[in-house]
Amino acid sequence: MLSLHTNAASLSTQGSLAKTNKALSTSMTRLGTGFRVNSAMDDAAGLQIATRLNAQTRGMAVAQRNTQNGISMLQTAEGAMDEMTNIVLRMKDLATEGASGTATADDLLAMKAEFDDLGKELDNITTNTKFGGQALLGATGALGVAAGVTFQIGSDKAETYAFKAGTEVTQVSTDIGLLKANTFASSTDANAAIDLANTVLKSVGAARSKLGAGANRLDHVFNNLQNMKTNVDQAKGRIMDVDYATESSNMTTKQMLMQASSSMLKQSNGMSGMVMSLLQ
Repeated sequence: MLSLHTNAASLSTQGSLAKTNKALSTSMTRLGTGFRVNSAMDDAAGLQIATRLNAQTRGMAVAQRNTQNGISMLQTAEGAMDEMTNIVLRMKDLATEGASGTATADDLLAMKAEFDDLGKELDNITTNTKFGGQALLGATGALGVAAGVTFQIGSDKAETYAFKAGTEVTQVSTDIGLLKANTFASSTDANAAIDLANTVLKSVGAARSKLGAGANRLDHVFNNLQNMKTNVDQAKGRIMDVDYATESSNMTTKQMLMQASSSMLKQSNGMSGMVMSLLQ
């Protein structure tokens, strides 16, 4: 029907042109930002899922740093005990030398001087081994491995690892105290110090084993977090990231439809002129 008031073809073409223009704008926005979802209007459910996945991956990234810091802390404590081992081995050497009947009173006095200084250094290491300014080997330290420390190893509240080496570190302190108390006044005292030194070496070894096991566990935690983060990132990317091949094709299609609609709109607007030709 030819009509001056209602041009159905023009109205239909205008509607199609508006829809195509909106779709073209969406494609251009996606290609420009690199994201398939730029607002909740693009994919409300997808955005909600992606936001949850993003929160998880960010939490796991921080947890990875936590595990690395935890490993560094435990390695600091273990390194200090490694030096303790070297010191106790030297104290045992002195005890073994002093236990021999060839050692004179002057020899024992000289050995005792070094023996006592080494004992003081064991105390110094125990007191001054710190991580981030906090004592590690003291039973009352805020981060003390004896007092215990809880590592946050995941993005959820419940994902924690409570590490504590209280029994082992306390035993080291006790055994060191007994070794230091040896008077080293005679070959008999020196002989007794040999067993005391062996006891310290055993307790230090147990503490180092505990620290090493904790560091190894954190290393496995880190590897698992990396695996989970990689897969969750990929899942988030499938929701949020634009497929450039597909979207470029969509944009080209919409551009061609825009050109065709514009051309048809021009033709439909000319139909009203046909009414005048009928009136002549």
